[in-house]
Amino acid sequence: MRKKIIAGNWKMNKTPSEAAELAKLLKSKINAERADVVFCVPAIDIMPVGEIIKGSGIALGAQNMHFEESGAYTGETSVKMLKDAQVEYVILGHSERREYFGETSDDVNKKIKKALEHGIIPIMCCGETLAQRETGVTMEHVRIQVKAGFKGLVAEDAQKVVIAYEPIWAIGTGKTATSAQAQEVCAGIRKTIEELYGAETAQKIRIQYGGSVNGKNAAELFAMADIDGALVGGASLKEEFADIVSAAE
Repeated sequence: MRKKIIAGNWKMNKTPSEAAELAKLLKSKINAERADVVFCVPAIDIMPVGEIIKGSGIALGAQNMHFEESGAYTGETSVKMLKDAQVEYVILGHSERREYFGETSDDVNKKIKKALEHGIIPIMCCGETLAQRETGVTMEHVRIQVKAGFKGLVAEDAQKVVIAYEPIWAIGTGKTATSAQAQEVCAGIRKTIEELYGAETAQKIRIQYGGSVNGKNAAELFAMADIDGALVGGASLKEEFADIVSAAE
């Protein structure tokens, strides 16, 4: 039985003081015993939020990292910095990083390997545009992203990675893939992992759905056989995030 994992992606929101207040509020509302809960916060908020959620069972997550451990990379954050700040998870390959900052699947692959090397769990994002869905190439596109992200990983490391399927057309739009659509792609992702590593690894890996997940649609999504939680955007900045966590329990 795979334990559900609910991660909030706060994106570029909340100053350190605002983040502290939100973390306090959500911590008071969330029971993190029956599902893994992660706050993925902006880099500047990692320290204050980490102090607030320490000992609560809620894990601290980052939204990105560089694939080099140090060096002349102005504005970047290294895996060693995240590890020292008690970060346990990191979102990698989000569609916004790919689209706005030119991240390639090769970059994502190198970041995944570096995170695993230092004991941080990657949440690797994949997903299609509306045009790709309408032309019927969703699964082909997602399979390519998954295979590229996992290139060179052995099964023992592969099963530690969390995959987040996020149809780009559903991110922040209020549109959500139906539970059947989300299940179809998540099942296809699991099949891809099975082809790469075998059934045992495929059954261990956790696959999230992301894209306008809220307190009303979460339970139906989580009832699907291959959906093991959610990567939550807008709703992770509200008390509603606690309702999503409750739906996973």
